[in-house]
Amino acid sequence: METLVVDRVVAGYHEGIDILNGLSLTARPRSITAVIGPNGAGKSTLLRVVFGLLAPRAGRVAFGERAIQGLRPDERKRLGIAYVPQGPSTFPHMTVDETLLVGGWTIRHDRAGLRRRLAHVYELFPALAGLRRVRTTVLSGGQLRMLSLAKELVVMPSLLLVDEPTAGLAPRVAGEVYELLVRSRELGIGVLLVDQNITEAVGIADYVYLIGTGRVQREGPRGAFAADLGEIVRESLVGVDPTGHARERGGWR
Repeated sequence: METLVVDRVVAGYHEGIDILNGLSLTARPRSITAVIGPNGAGKSTLLRVVFGLLAPRAGRVAFGERAIQGLRPDERKRLGIAYVPQGPSTFPHMTVDETLLVGGWTIRHDRAGLRRRLAHVYELFPALAGLRRVRTTVLSGGQLRMLSLAKELVVMPSLLLVDEPTAGLAPRVAGEVYELLVRSRELGIGVLLVDQNITEAVGIADYVYLIGTGRVQREGPRGAFAADLGEIVRESLVGVDPTGHARERGGWR
């Protein structure tokens, strides 16, 4: 299992406008690393950089001993990095079974191995087992989120990048998704979780980073955030950083 290291990364979508401003963090194997913070802080941008969807202007991204900032997303996937975006990552014309087969494309030539992996995934996600031949267009929001996670677990990645996994879901369904993330950790998978649901994210995390304007504002093990979690939630909602400064235009002033 490999450790992800993001070292002083600078990145943005437009020239001269950086979303990440020298951000550094570490996501260790067999643990859940949560990244929390207000909208516009750079959380989703971080995951896009790690998976190779956005090239950093400066800094280094390493997975184990290897620098990966120059690799394509498919190359990173082969190294064991999987990505579950916030938006849809399934295909409406496909069935559940076909979607999972797409998730296993890197091992498609090992047909027996792929069948074993699919059987294991259906054991992990029993709610999907009875929906194998159902097209994804008729699935509920919670079922789609489960399928998005299941699709990435077919190949048993070393690191799972997860962006806002429970956005728009009912509390009961959201709880099931968090249970699946905990189960992923128990399977030996490292999870880098970006989440606006701060209380739940911190509750399942081993280590937490609070970021604002593309920089780490605070970090520590879950217990270090427990005492003042309510204040952190308030800060993220109203736009006040841990030093008491007001937020302006999506960032800290």
